[in-house]
Amino acid sequence: MRPFRFVHAADIHLDSPFKGITKGMSESNAKRVRESTFDAFHDIISLCITEKVDALLIAGDVYDGADRSFKAQIRFISELKRLSDLGIRSYICHGNHDPLDGWQNRLDFPEYSYRFSSEAQSFSLFEDSPEEVKIHGISYPTREVRKTLIPKFAGLKKGKFNIGLLHANVGGDINHESYAPCSVSDLVETEYDYWALGHVHNQKVLKTHSPTIVYPGNPQSRHINEDGPRGIYLVEVDEAKNVRLEFKEIGLIRWEKIEISVHDIDTEQLLIDRLKTALNVRLQESHGRSLVVRIILKGQTPIHLSISREGFAEELRDYLNEENGHVLQFIWCDKIQVSTWPSINRKERSQGNDFIAEMLKLTDRFLTEEASVDQLTEEVASIYSIGKVGKYSKQFTPKREDVKEILKEAESLYITGLLGDEDQ
Repeated sequence: MRPFRFVHAADIHLDSPFKGITKGMSESNAKRVRESTFDAFHDIISLCITEKVDALLIAGDVYDGADRSFKAQIRFISELKRLSDLGIRSYICHGNHDPLDGWQNRLDFPEYSYRFSSEAQSFSLFEDSPEEVKIHGISYPTREVRKTLIPKFAGLKKGKFNIGLLHANVGGDINHESYAPCSVSDLVETEYDYWALGHVHNQKVLKTHSPTIVYPGNPQSRHINEDGPRGIYLVEVDEAKNVRLEFKEIGLIRWEKIEISVHDIDTEQLLIDRLKTALNVRLQESHGRSLVVRIILKGQTPIHLSISREGFAEELRDYLNEENGHVLQFIWCDKIQVSTWPSINRKERSQGNDFIAEMLKLTDRFLTEEASVDQLTEEVASIYSIGKVGKYSKQFTPKREDVKEILKEAESLYITGLLGDEDQ
């Protein structure tokens, strides 16, 4: 078998609206954010050309919504034409965000672009040897596909090397809707060599060989829960069918969470200096990318009452954005999250017999007793899954560690108020 190379991408979400994120930004930087999904896809195409790959595989959610914009459609096709003009093939399946029944213009796709229908299909990679490498895939006919699609691949004729292209929740990832659910063992049983997956927005290699099963994640972050590097996989297959994976960061704007320990900060000026240093370090490490950051102030500090004062976090955020948010390589703070508590002798205070002591004892019990943490986590999870909003909010359900942090923040709020009352 001849060696070949391809790029595996997914979840591009062209024309994502970035609602609320650009508020307060300069118009030029706000436009860069709004255009970032298009720029990311342009860079994917450029990478395919530079690396001289044989194909680009896109595992669903090309567009952000079923009612895809004309702008998104025309730019998607024009980018694919750049590949087709050089003889590079592209293979696309559609997922829950861009199902086949979504609105679509009557636009001609390039010669070497292949889109999968709602029934499983196979396309060959090499015209002169159609049985050598086969790409098998299927698209969502409509947004909600709740049953596994794996049985639909059963009747497809295999090649010497087989790639499955699928938008699905493999292994029951709780942070994503259970669309086209299946297990790793289901994919193994197909006896394909590589599964190019989409739907989960974090890069994951579920299996390294026999078969290789990969989520590349989305190439451009769209909110703070999609923090860190984003991109695609460049995949090389040798004569012996060995697979080599190389992750390539693509996104031009990176989301980051920055946690600042405030235990040794005793003045507001020191806090500002510490934040500026942290932001500069992150910017230097971003390889020329702009950043949208969430700052988390955490720990016990003498200036807790000042930090937790109503409006302080917003005013500090606005100050930092004025300093860093209007240049070409910008760093923009969307929120400062305060998770601090007063400088009190917690052990000594918890041994008292007042309300504050009882509050501290209660928090300690919940944080140290595993059964109590589990119970609290279940109760919090139920809030995120009820009613009509449940199917949208369920993906944001806090985990055990998140619940512990929420508990600490709740304690801090109450203790701050109670200490304030003592000072009056």
